[in-house]
Amino acid sequence: MSQRRCPKCGAVYGGDARFCPKDGSPLVDVAVAGTSGTTIRKAYKPPSTDRFTLSSQRIDNRYEVVKRLGEGGMSYVYEAKDLTRGETVAIKILSPKLSADQSSVQRLRREAGLAMRLEHPHVCKILRLGETEDGLIYLVMPYLRGELLSDREGKVGALPVAQGIEWLGQMCSGLHHAHQLHIVHRDLKPENVMIVPGPEGRELAVIMDFGLAKENRADPTIAKLTATGIILGTPEFMSPEQIRGRPIDARSDVYALAIVAFEMFSTKLPFSGRSAQEMMIARLRGKPASLRQYRPDFPEAIEAVLMRAMGVEPEQRYATAREFGQALVEAGGDPDVTRRVGPLLK
Repeated sequence: MSQRRCPKCGAVYGGDARFCPKDGSPLVDVAVAGTSGTTIRKAYKPPSTDRFTLSSQRIDNRYEVVKRLGEGGMSYVYEAKDLTRGETVAIKILSPKLSADQSSVQRLRREAGLAMRLEHPHVCKILRLGETEDGLIYLVMPYLRGELLSDREGKVGALPVAQGIEWLGQMCSGLHHAHQLHIVHRDLKPENVMIVPGPEGRELAVIMDFGLAKENRADPTIAKLTATGIILGTPEFMSPEQIRGRPIDARSDVYALAIVAFEMFSTKLPFSGRSAQEMMIARLRGKPASLRQYRPDFPEAIEAVLMRAMGVEPEQRYATAREFGQALVEAGGDPDVTRRVGPLLK
């Protein structure tokens, strides 16, 4: 039997409730046992070995872990089988070394609370937020069979214009959906985009990992975690206002996606420097390089769209990701891409 608990107020609920009716916090699954329904809780003790792994283990007697897929600064990602539904899923687990850090735990819970609200074909959703008996916090996501955009770029180099515009239009559509829910990704980069098989033999772009996502209408708890002045994100793709630690909105994602696009089409970044710090300073003081200096045959109209999206000040850019996507598709001028992507951007 399972119930769900509010991590903020501690109330426990049954049924299909996903958010606490008292304070709106996302509920976490907890294991229960006995007729009394008493919740079993144990203090988590990190493994003594440095090489943490859950391979070949079960989580909450429901998820059979198959293998590790990767790891980041605060979490590990595993492929697993949902024994209840017979489906393959991806499970993101907070690093044991950070399990005692309440701000890290709160960040992962916040990520789930935001991403569980997203329902879009070009955004990877969160299926479940759980907490094991021994204190591991985990997220369950669909297992996407495909290839990271960064790996694709490494294999083939600069992407064909039509293909790139189609994927960018799809990403703009997914971002616009998130922005309408007042969610800003704030860490867009090729490593956070998966290229997956789609209908008619075509591939689709799916945005992943809202781990640094920020809700504009943040409550005081969230505001403490992503306070103005704390720089979070990947330096090469940060907007100028994010570098300065100023408030950000949808236009910061537009800026980051424009840098992703520049790299997709040229295999280069629009700002140069000998270090991440120098590259950030270049974005505050300089102008982006011309994409056509790396790819002379690249359409001028598309380059103009990217240059506008990389404006130093937010008001110089497109106001929404949808407007950015529409401008890219129009500048691309490919009728097949317009037919497939146009409806997503209306």
